[in-house]
Amino acid sequence: MHVDILTLFPEVFAHPLNTSILKRAQEKELFSYELTNFRDYTLNKHHKVDDYPYGGGAGMVLTPQPIFDAVESIKKKRQTKPRVILMCPQGKTYTQKIAEELKKEEHLIFICGHYEGYDERIREHIVTDEISIGDYILTGGELGAMVVIDSVVRLLPEALGNADSAQADSFSTGLLEHPHYTRPADFRGMKVPEVLLSGDHAKIRDWRRTASLKRTLERRKDLLNNVSLSDKERDFLNGLMNDKKTH
Repeated sequence: MHVDILTLFPEVFAHPLNTSILKRAQEKELFSYELTNFRDYTLNKHHKVDDYPYGGGAGMVLTPQPIFDAVESIKKKRQTKPRVILMCPQGKTYTQKIAEELKKEEHLIFICGHYEGYDERIREHIVTDEISIGDYILTGGELGAMVVIDSVVRLLPEALGNADSAQADSFSTGLLEHPHYTRPADFRGMKVPEVLLSGDHAKIRDWRRTASLKRTLERRKDLLNNVSLSDKERDFLNGLMNDKKTH
């Protein structure tokens, strides 16, 4: 996978994209990236990339020319048909499902805005996807792009040391992940559940599934609407909800 990032602040990406899993993914040649400061594509002598909005209003709007030219240059260089992702609070809220979809792509372009917003023609004629990482406003799209890139790259085959790690993550199964424990088995009188010490893999698998269901019910009940459940699991969840009502 190759990722191109259009930003006015390329220095923001230097450390996060060259650390931990992202660094190892590059060393394994699973992932590469290139930063483009789209200010370099401006045609005006002052190198301005923004201007006042037509009709008045607060803030400045990113002009279309530098971003159009930057994206067209990247496409010509790579000879690909990339997904062009606009980081924007108006976009679709980012989820693990979207990450799993994007991991299948060979080339992604991220456009990181700043200031008040984008000229609408950028959105209408260049962009294939608009993504928001949540219902809040950041200074620019850089942090959001890093979140998306990190979550996608870790899903690439061999990016993680253990191939099962990504599959067991919260949201990958539709549920929140089960609790984890490690040594010591007894810490200040707080003991690890006996089933995890039993060596019985079937019982451990059942315990983890049940614990995952319980945690999801307690913390993100909405997720259960999209999960395929057995009759036994439905009965278990109904029992938990009934117990909660009686208490």
